[in-house]
Amino acid sequence: MTRYPKPPFKPQQQPVPGDQRKMEPMPDCGEQSYKGSGRMANKIALVTGADSGIGRAVAIAFAREGADVAVSYLDEHEDAKETARWVEAAGRQCLLLPGDLGEAAQCSAIVNDTVKQFGRIDVLVNNAAFQMTYKSLEDIPDEDWVKTFNINITAMFRICKAALPHMAEGSSIINTTSVNSDMPNPSLLPYAATKGAIANFTAGLAQMLGERGIRVNSVAPGPIWTPLIVSTMTDDMVKEFGSNTPLGRPGQPVEVAPIYVLLASDEGSYISGERYGVTGGKPIL
Repeated sequence: MTRYPKPPFKPQQQPVPGDQRKMEPMPDCGEQSYKGSGRMANKIALVTGADSGIGRAVAIAFAREGADVAVSYLDEHEDAKETARWVEAAGRQCLLLPGDLGEAAQCSAIVNDTVKQFGRIDVLVNNAAFQMTYKSLEDIPDEDWVKTFNINITAMFRICKAALPHMAEGSSIINTTSVNSDMPNPSLLPYAATKGAIANFTAGLAQMLGERGIRVNSVAPGPIWTPLIVSTMTDDMVKEFGSNTPLGRPGQPVEVAPIYVLLASDEGSYISGERYGVTGGKPIL
């Protein structure tokens, strides 16, 4: 309970999608602490939204477990270069793939470029997301609703569809949902709706791909300290972020990464169609 920072946090509004280097306190993505043990030796992983936050923590963990990593991100080039630096410091290759996953062509491009570089995809992590906060239904612009669904769930469908021909038996797909999938925050209505859709999509896809030997699971984080928070929430929301959990603080990205490692590794060979919460004690049922 005391290892990581607790609220209150200082006001630090940033423009979307946020810059991890400017956050106080800086999120812990395992740069100094995560230790690998060869659980993903020579696997090829494609991780979306891996420039910062949970995606960066997953990329670092995968690399230290022995995987080469393709990093998909929007346009946060400096954050993405920092992720690449840590992946390469672990002795693994890193491919940077900037672009907007709200565009169908980009969803295909990140898969094609990954396969061109590495020859296949063993692990696909659909983690990229967009969110904004709203006071009422009337405050939600139609274009924001469409954008949220395009990035959060439609892109996931497109990327999975493009990747499947390059994924063999034993491969793993991991989708990032949220505690909002069954406890929706009304101020995050479009985002929460997509997270419910992701949980459903994951459960159905796991059944569809079981006969191919491809596992599909989702991870449902609670409040995690990432650039998405300071770039999309009000100062009052940021100040008390994570205080409503039983542990009394937000989680750090490094605390989420280990479940992705389990689900990506061969140790998770009989785990499919499941949703795993990393919520600081808030139950998902």
